[in-house]
Amino acid sequence: MIKKRLAGAITVKGGLAVQSFGYNRHLPMGKPEIVAENLDRWGADEIIVKCIDRAKHGNGPDLAILERIARTGLATPVVYSGGIRTVEHGIAAMKAGADRICLDAVLHDTPAVAATLSDKLGAQAIIASLPLSVEDGVLRWLDHRTRTLKALSNQLLDVLASGVVSEVQIIDWKNEGRAGGFDPALLEKLPLRDIPLILFGGLSEPDRLSEMFQHPQVAAVAIGNFLSYREHSILHYKSRIANAPLRPAPQTLAS
Repeated sequence: MIKKRLAGAITVKGGLAVQSFGYNRHLPMGKPEIVAENLDRWGADEIIVKCIDRAKHGNGPDLAILERIARTGLATPVVYSGGIRTVEHGIAAMKAGADRICLDAVLHDTPAVAATLSDKLGAQAIIASLPLSVEDGVLRWLDHRTRTLKALSNQLLDVLASGVVSEVQIIDWKNEGRAGGFDPALLEKLPLRDIPLILFGGLSEPDRLSEMFQHPQVAAVAIGNFLSYREHSILHYKSRIANAPLRPAPQTLAS
């Protein structure tokens, strides 16, 4: 059986790692590279670095942060998200230290960029990030730059279904930072049925994580704020959800 992943998410705003609540309120935590080192040491299967203020201000990817993280010598793969609007941006992020890149705002504007990046880097390097919510029973997609909601466009769905991305990250943005909050209706209403998913937003309870891992499309669950509340949080999560098809925690921590 292919093992599923428990990822640590680092939300970055103004160059600092922050605790994020509902894509709206942010509390500073410190240097992203220090948080990344901790996640690496604690046994995260993947580290997702989300620079949430790059696209809104028209900036490209934060290469300086990626380079600082790369210099720490992490053994854990790093996914970078934030400010990638062009093929050149995506290539630069990979050269700066990202193992994979995550596309968000550019999917609203020019989703075909995902196909071009996939041609250059390979589909395995590309993740699509979709902040979603259910409004009056209908699935809606958030553009975080303008705080507006719209339907998933046919153009986007066609691009994603064409095999140019390896996974889709589904973000429950309303419940981000709220314990026990991920809305299962996001999975029920998602029109993409054959693409592996990464879930993020409000997932904190071990029983809930275990339930999500049983979904055949879910390849990974990412946790942000809740990893900051105790040292070795990932080890504790993995020990609590041992029935899930997860990669084992490092022996140096588990012993």
